[in-house]
Amino acid sequence: MSPKSALKAKSEPSQAETSSRPVALLAWYDRHRRRLPWRAAPGETSDPYLVWLSEIMLQQTTVKAVGPYFEKFVARWPDVTALGRASQDDVLRMWAGLGYYSRARNLYVCAVAVTREHGGIFPDTEEGLRALPGIGPYTAAAIAAIAFDRHTMPVDGNIERVVSRLFAVEDELPQAKPLIQQLAATLLANSRAGDSAQALMDLGASICTPKKPACSLCPLNEDCTARLQGTQETFPRKAPKKSGTLRRGAAFVVTRGEELLVRSRPEKGLLGGMTEVPGSDWLAGQDEAAAKLQAPALKGLSRWHRKMGVVTHVFTHFPLELVVYTAKAEARTRAPEGMRWVPVATLADEALPNVMRKVIAHALNLSAGSSS
Repeated sequence: MSPKSALKAKSEPSQAETSSRPVALLAWYDRHRRRLPWRAAPGETSDPYLVWLSEIMLQQTTVKAVGPYFEKFVARWPDVTALGRASQDDVLRMWAGLGYYSRARNLYVCAVAVTREHGGIFPDTEEGLRALPGIGPYTAAAIAAIAFDRHTMPVDGNIERVVSRLFAVEDELPQAKPLIQQLAATLLANSRAGDSAQALMDLGASICTPKKPACSLCPLNEDCTARLQGTQETFPRKAPKKSGTLRRGAAFVVTRGEELLVRSRPEKGLLGGMTEVPGSDWLAGQDEAAAKLQAPALKGLSRWHRKMGVVTHVFTHFPLELVVYTAKAEARTRAPEGMRWVPVATLADEALPNVMRKVIAHALNLSAGSSS
């Protein structure tokens, strides 16, 4: 079935089809729903703050990774007003290690907006939610459906996979997104919109998995086009990924006794506002000698020692390799302008991204976890 014919077939579905799939999904969900810290118990009303916080954290991150961070945030800031009154630095510190740090900055800005402009109450419509900073179409739909039972279907990666298999959508992602969105909307129940969305999310996470889906356990298996064709593992169709160009740079780890020299990255851009050790620019074809010229200047510094090996890290759009240099500063050496000394023992309190944790661990012969 081609995507166009699939959509045409579902543009005027029969009454039986309109009711059978959503009903089957909800019946399955009522028996097999996942217990998640941000999810309301059956019969209870969802907390918009918890839904919003979880949805921001879950972007490009797994449920397993998010769980501990979510619980830390809620313990520290139990509602959006508390979060909106925090400092961005505190939010970034709590977020450190979860990655994709623009989400943390957007989270904070949104909390401030809800607190100051909406009296600590989230708008209850997609339009109102989309007007908030840091909330895009998917997140707005997810909050509207789950927290306010608005009749809308958010489409995350799990739902994308379920729908693309159910209708055998041949178009490649991301071009197929509008079609998948329209087809997903046919799976909404007349009521319990939030449960319909969460049912599809759970189905994709536990049954309709990327590899070796458990089709025999799926409540929609009897009319899944991809399953009938035996091609379920080939969906969704995806255009080949373009790997970014390798960038290289140098990181300079300076210690003064039990203290480490650090600075904060610019607020805007990659890893904005996060803590880092001084370093060179990250460039494709970076020359190591040129990179070393960007080392911080401190009086009485020992010679730079190049550590064996390199630190590697993969960002969304490019891989990175960093050579690491270490040096020791004399007692009472002042930090250069824009930098500061922090005790190595309190690095856990700094908003260190994972790449910097790797650099510090490599330089000081620590485990990556000991600097986190």
